[in-house]
Amino acid sequence: MAVLAGWIDSLDNRSDLPTRDLPVKWVIVMDRDLPRGLQANAAACLAASVGRTVPAILGDGGADAEGNPHHGLPWIGCTILAAPSAIVRRVRQDAAADPDLVVTDMAAIAQRINVYDDYLTELARAEDLSYYAVSLLGPRGTVESLTGRLPLLR
Repeated sequence: MAVLAGWIDSLDNRSDLPTRDLPVKWVIVMDRDLPRGLQANAAACLAASVGRTVPAILGDGGADAEGNPHHGLPWIGCTILAAPSAIVRRVRQDAAADPDLVVTDMAAIAQRINVYDDYLTELARAEDLSYYAVSLLGPRGTVESLTGRLPLLR
């Protein structure tokens, strides 16, 4: 289990504020050249991982006008950015060195292997990983310093 950044313990749910006014930021940097289906899969997997790692980012659920329930979504929002694969790798490397960030990633091998235990075995042997996407959650200034010039994924 990863050691989480100290700011997480003091993270206040500020679902009353626009995401741009929050002191924390969450981005996913995606390989811009991947097919859309692989991009969608990588984003979904990273979101699930971050939600499990930092459950405090999930807001309360609610009901619509007909009374149908809707589970909570991340109140901090998430921006998906695009970059060439070499930049995704560099961002992951730089972010992993910062103890204030929660960094999750989707290594390319994760989408080639269909059995999770086999993925973990292959991951343990891998030395030079390539990444489809990396997620950074942390203090706004730190996240922006690593990703501020990257465009939105379109």
